[in-house]
Amino acid sequence: MSNIGAASDRKHAALDTPSDLGANATKDIAAALTALLADVFALYFKTKNFHWHMSGRHFRDYHLLLDEQAAQIFAMTDEIAERARKIGGTTLRSIGHASRLQRISDNDADFVTPDGMLAELREDNKLLIALMRETHELCDEHNDVASASLLENWIDEAERRHWFLFETTRRDG
Repeated sequence: MSNIGAASDRKHAALDTPSDLGANATKDIAAALTALLADVFALYFKTKNFHWHMSGRHFRDYHLLLDEQAAQIFAMTDEIAERARKIGGTTLRSIGHASRLQRISDNDADFVTPDGMLAELREDNKLLIALMRETHELCDEHNDVASASLLENWIDEAERRHWFLFETTRRDG
């Protein structure tokens, strides 16, 4: 019986991570970071999807570009989640949780042209930049300089991905 009670206590125990940001800041920023994390996972998975399903005459170049971009996107995930926890919030708990929060759409199509893949990822990275800027503004409002600093680096990385995808999809003429 004591094990059941102990398990029940753990299930309902508060995390109570201390933070000097205040309860409203913690709640707001952790929620924004959690939604951003859902978007980052959605973009990561879509980038890997297109990496796995790339075809055509530029296969090697595009395949390698998307693999590089996916690795960069995935590298953000743990930092985002841990930042939400450091300030006293919680973060994603499941794929279902992520799917309910994500604002970057999935692509489950059986076939997407290489140009279509790159154009979609270009627009998704552009959206991610806008979402990160919104989160940065929220962090500024609450004087969360550490989260804002991380976001500045991620915005720069996303701008680079967007730039590469833009140049790759540019049609000279």
